[in-house]
Amino acid sequence: MKISVIGGGNVGATALLCIAQKELANELVLIDIVEGMPQGKALDILEARPVQGFDGKIYGSNDYAAIKDSDIIVMTAGVARKPGMSREDLLKTNQKIIEDAADKIKELAPNAIVIVVTNPLDIMTYLMYRRTGFEPKRVFGMAGVLDTARFKTFIAEELNVSVEDVSTIVLGGHGDNMVPLKRLTSVSGIPITELLPDDKIEAMIERTRKAGGEIVKLLKTGSAYYSPGISVTAMVEAVVKDKRRFLSASAYLNGEYGEKDVYCGVPVIVGKNGIEKVIEIKLTEEEKNWLNKSIETVRKGISSL
Repeated sequence: MKISVIGGGNVGATALLCIAQKELANELVLIDIVEGMPQGKALDILEARPVQGFDGKIYGSNDYAAIKDSDIIVMTAGVARKPGMSREDLLKTNQKIIEDAADKIKELAPNAIVIVVTNPLDIMTYLMYRRTGFEPKRVFGMAGVLDTARFKTFIAEELNVSVEDVSTIVLGGHGDNMVPLKRLTSVSGIPITELLPDDKIEAMIERTRKAGGEIVKLLKTGSAYYSPGISVTAMVEAVVKDKRRFLSASAYLNGEYGEKDVYCGVPVIVGKNGIEKVIEIKLTEEEKNWLNKSIETVRKGISSL
């Protein structure tokens, strides 16, 4: 198994470390245009192997040729948000980065599964799909895993319980219009509505929608990277081990939820072929309205490409 991470910034380096620690590939490549940076970070991780006891070939390069014949490619390259910026503000800058990467992936790794992390995520995932011409099941985005993890975190903190006992799912685009489903949220099977008052639940939903911006505001010079890097690793592991994980991911819709030719966060099964299946669940009118609003934001971004 050969896995390449394009983008040697904080998200890419974190993903590379997590993938290496889990020994998901015997060859790991980090790509970035900044000379010496991917080589240095890869070497740093390589030298950590004896301490934690993981093996594998790990190296960095400034040359896209290093991604040749990759089985999985994680796309993290792009400009990070700064305070006051929305994910959509990054669209024009990151469009060119995605297009260049997509052309190289199509040429050098035509059989790869591509997982996109670059923001605005759903729009960039759609662009990657169209630019590579790959089957949509082989191109998907890491969004819902992270958004769901954030919602779970806030619930566990509020109730002072283990995050392992919280079950929920977040739909919609990776942005301020995402759709955390409180109706399908529970703690060890007990509905969240029986454990917390509605105003507290709504506050956590709103915090989940703004969670990325909260971190950007605190950091001032960058955006989240530990949680995105770990989240995309979970998706990589699902593919490598054919785990058939039931996750929320930015997936191509072809009639599901009444939508076509768009990427959006929905429940999916992730396995060795990528998106094995898009799961269509019945939504309430309110949930449908939120999802439609979220998808409309994605479509607006796509139309501006």
